[in-house]
Amino acid sequence: MCAARLSLVIPTLNEAPSLADAIAHAQEVADEVIVSDGGSHDGSAELARQAGAQVVEGPPGRGGQLNRGAAVASGDALLFLHADTRLPPEGRTQIERALDAGYAGGGSRIEFDVAGGLLRFGAGWINGRTRLTRLPLGDQAQFVRRDAFEQLGGFSDWPILEDLDFMRRLKRHHRVAVLDGPVVTSSRRFRRGGKFKTITINWTIWALYALGVSPQALARLYRRA
Repeated sequence: MCAARLSLVIPTLNEAPSLADAIAHAQEVADEVIVSDGGSHDGSAELARQAGAQVVEGPPGRGGQLNRGAAVASGDALLFLHADTRLPPEGRTQIERALDAGYAGGGSRIEFDVAGGLLRFGAGWINGRTRLTRLPLGDQAQFVRRDAFEQLGGFSDWPILEDLDFMRRLKRHHRVAVLDGPVVTSSRRFRRGGKFKTITINWTIWALYALGVSPQALARLYRRA
């Protein structure tokens, strides 16, 4: 079924510099925009209200934040978008076509906002991995039918990898789409932490998770790194 109403949820924690633009972009795509703030101290919540978004607040933790946003959403389909990620102009059309074709949810191919050989390689690796596994992650604009989201009980309240866990559970029960997109996401983590180091940490976290290391232990490792 084609979603009659699309709700877009943006999780935030101190995202004031990019939030007004993110909300303006989201309002062009969705029927309602919900910002789920995790205790920002930079005025993100008030800025979101001034920009016309509905705001819910609570403790930090992306899984819990996304669930709180979804709980107040009125849409037939939910789109979870990071504050530093932008959909292409045809993004909503791609989502609606996937839902019409019987997919319960999915995500998009990705590009970074800054050119560079290592970042192109990183985007290519992400897109290749996504095509192979059909497990698009949080910065790839995850979307899902509301009924499928509720069937799964939403996101797990994990400190890290809640996006991977959700898609794995969705894939067990439903068809998952990988849209052409591409969404464009910020390269700020790579600029701040170093491109090679950031890619290495990401791969290490994935490998350790596959070996059975708990999300709590992985979050501690990620913070130290």
